[in-house]
Amino acid sequence: MRTKWIFDDMLTKKQKDYDLEEDREHIYRLIDTNALTIHFQPIYSSKDGSVYAYEALTRLIRTSSLLNNIGELFERAKAAKALALLDAACQENALVRASQEGITKTDSHLFINICPETIMENPGWCEITEHYIREWGLLKDRIVLEITEESAIENYDAFQRVVNRFRDTGYKIAIDDFGVGYGGLKMLSIIEPDYVKIDRHFISDVDKALIKHNLVDAVTTVCHRLGIKVIAEGIETKEELKHVMNMGVELLQGFYLNSPAPGLDAQAKTEICSSRGKKPDYCCKLTETVFIGDIAVKKKALLPESSLMEVFNTLINTTDFRCMPVIDDERIVGIINRQRFLENQMLGKCGYGSALNSRKKVKDLMETQFLVVEGSVSIEDVANMIRLRKIEHLYDDVCVTKNGKYLGAVTISELLAAVTEKSISLAKNANPLTGLPGNKSIYDEINKRLTQNMHFDICYIDLDNFKPYNDNYGFEKGDIVIKTLGIVIEESAQTLQHDFNFVGHIGGDDFILLSHPNMSMPICNLLIDSFKSTLRAFHGEKDYEAGYYESLNRKGQHERYDLLSLSIGIVSTEVYKIESVAQLASIASEVKKAAKSKQGFSIVRDKRMHDHKHTADSRVN
Repeated sequence: MRTKWIFDDMLTKKQKDYDLEEDREHIYRLIDTNALTIHFQPIYSSKDGSVYAYEALTRLIRTSSLLNNIGELFERAKAAKALALLDAACQENALVRASQEGITKTDSHLFINICPETIMENPGWCEITEHYIREWGLLKDRIVLEITEESAIENYDAFQRVVNRFRDTGYKIAIDDFGVGYGGLKMLSIIEPDYVKIDRHFISDVDKALIKHNLVDAVTTVCHRLGIKVIAEGIETKEELKHVMNMGVELLQGFYLNSPAPGLDAQAKTEICSSRGKKPDYCCKLTETVFIGDIAVKKKALLPESSLMEVFNTLINTTDFRCMPVIDDERIVGIINRQRFLENQMLGKCGYGSALNSRKKVKDLMETQFLVVEGSVSIEDVANMIRLRKIEHLYDDVCVTKNGKYLGAVTISELLAAVTEKSISLAKNANPLTGLPGNKSIYDEINKRLTQNMHFDICYIDLDNFKPYNDNYGFEKGDIVIKTLGIVIEESAQTLQHDFNFVGHIGGDDFILLSHPNMSMPICNLLIDSFKSTLRAFHGEKDYEAGYYESLNRKGQHERYDLLSLSIGIVSTEVYKIESVAQLASIASEVKKAAKSKQGFSIVRDKRMHDHKHTADSRVN
């Protein structure tokens, strides 16, 4: 039997080798017979809707019995070890067709897709490409080599050397399909590209899916800080277009704007201009400041090429600035500290600073160690960052960005004033009975998390049968129940992921808990178990053992009431696209109502998720 398996394996291998050879021959014929053509898809600038570049895309002139589309062709070429040859032929076609279509008469760049295998397996590819560029009158600094991230790279050092060679020659480099391949951030750090194309998987429904928004926002912010332009590809709806534009993405591509075509078609400017809306604020205007971006002031900035005397004159004429940011293409690349600049650069140790530095530029004199934060970071978090700075930089201004681009700066005195005002407001707003944050603080905390696009669950906690309990046992004991419940919720929240959790007291017997989505159920189960242990003391031995008590209702009639219990409704931002506190409150009221409809202790987490029912029997050992 074993012999038969080996024989079958040999036949399978022979058949596979035959199929691969047939695929190679078919690919050779496609190249030799010019069966491949090029279409161009525009890439637009989000600033004014103009065409920034065209991406050259290979297409089959006709399908065959072996191939249905270009994607299948490249898959077969990779398996048949003919990918580099096919890729090189496609790039040659792209350069020739772009020249024939008149791209040299425009200011547009040309994006050409290239597989890592091509440049690794063909050392002479650079010379061949340069030959076609010279022959067809193209400009190297307008050619962008779009390296796909889908292939695994075995030798990153060798790959980096090859990429650097192209860059030194004059080409620009882009990473294609960023986020779905093998390299990820490692590829980003090694290549140091001029452009990053965020894969369409993350752009699709980015306006609806919070996790996609956060990932795109994070990549955009990092790239902008590194001086890398971001391209959102695969835009297919107006909502997606608006969303990525509001996130500060500079370049746009997708079928919603324009489809690939044989010529250099460029009509999409009106769509982009009509989609440019007012950028959303960091928060609704609240009584106290929540985000560092709300108090940031856009100060006069310096350019890297500014001279020593320009800096000196600017500092003399603007005495209210302790630090001045140095901005290059909307990025903060350094700062000039007034005191240190005047002492070290203008005066110097022996008084010859200005003479020694007279020919230097700002880029030679600026400091590159500075604190830069996104505008959506809370002022409390920024204050904590300040405490970790070195003593000599303790009072330097905080630089603030929006998606990695310069937004403004905040002085330490302004930050301290905002934090102090916030602390006073919180103290005034605390619930007098439990000492927990009240309604205003709850609103601010929820709004902050929504603005920062956090994933979190909001748990509404309500005491069941509290009014008859108050009437029967007295208000003084009722106050003890409320205080105890507040302590139980706080202790449960502190036990599990306490740094992320927030507990507030809405008023009366209503509380709120904010937690991480995967921790809300464990915390709620813990607080229910803890609260159950207090029921004997709250109701007394007799009523607790009976499992109920009798009291007069509003009509003066005796009525049987269950012991105290908790109903908890949980709303998750992972389930709902929450855009405001009002929307959240509306959804939460429905979920809490569903929880209260159940007898005894109950938890209902969203109508689309699962229900969790605790035992209705309150007599727990």
